[in-house]
Amino acid sequence: MSDLAKIPVTVITGFLGSGKTTLIRHLMMNPQGKRLAILVNEFGTVGVDGDILKACADESCPLENIVELANGCICCTVADDFIPTIEALMAMPVRPDHILIETSGLALPKPLLKAFDWPAIRSKITVDGVIALADAEAVAAGRFAPDVAAVDAQRLADASIDHETPLSEVFEDQILCADIILLSKADLAGEAGLDAARAVIAAEMTRNVPMIAMTDGVIDPRVILGINAAAEDDLAARPSHHDGHDDHEHEDFESVVIDLPEVADPDALQAAIVRLAQEQHILRVKGYVAVVGKPMRMLVQAVGARIRVQYDRPWGDTPRQTRLVVIAEHDHINEAAIRAVLVG
Repeated sequence: MSDLAKIPVTVITGFLGSGKTTLIRHLMMNPQGKRLAILVNEFGTVGVDGDILKACADESCPLENIVELANGCICCTVADDFIPTIEALMAMPVRPDHILIETSGLALPKPLLKAFDWPAIRSKITVDGVIALADAEAVAAGRFAPDVAAVDAQRLADASIDHETPLSEVFEDQILCADIILLSKADLAGEAGLDAARAVIAAEMTRNVPMIAMTDGVIDPRVILGINAAAEDDLAARPSHHDGHDDHEHEDFESVVIDLPEVADPDALQAAIVRLAQEQHILRVKGYVAVVGKPMRMLVQAVGARIRVQYDRPWGDTPRQTRLVVIAEHDHINEAAIRAVLVG
């Protein structure tokens, strides 16, 4: 099979809550005449993002073309999960024209790019481009690390100390691997915030990469699809903190799934999620809430103390149960304490 016959793959990466799923929903609604397939990799065993995307399935991206891998990071489970999944998409009666991969918020993209050199798939697919999303408001405020100023001061004071925290390493590895960086939630950041975010990112970059502001995932697909970067052949230009290591460690982060009964007061639940961010340093909460008296389920997406909720679709035959995925750095996960705050 020639290079021209390779199916292009776009890797969409970005830190927790940066808007990757929202972007993919927009691409699904504007496929530009292409038949899409989507591979969603989540941190934790509950596929919230995959479920959101499946609700948007249509003839351009049918349900069978949306695949979830929720039991481990695909850059660490290449042989067991990633390669077989790609091979299954290749073997479909109607092959996709373009594949979108949504990595987990904690994934490092470079190890995934290396997987495209596996003999089983390297002649069949190519990495069209790596798109990194960065929450402009958060980056401008330095929230991609617990306390950027303190970390930097410690680095300057003692050169023997590892000056990178796990959160900043994840963020930097993602943007350093990118062909295009999308500054998401531009409406919340404002012009000053966008300028600040650009400055933060530019200070870390080793090459010139376009940075484009975006709100609610809306961007012309022609800007980010069809880049023809062949990123798997360009690894040397994409430095990583983990270069020289065979794998990376996810034990810096942990997730727990909290199941709750129907919720009578959704406002109180939102306030509890804010408390988790403020008191227990929880990074991310996402899931579905069964609200008493409401026929539709409430989708919750929280990044730190910032929460977005919406009633997305009726429960139908699905059991009415509140299920939330809570993600934090390892030292801040205490399931009993988290449950106590959410229960109230």
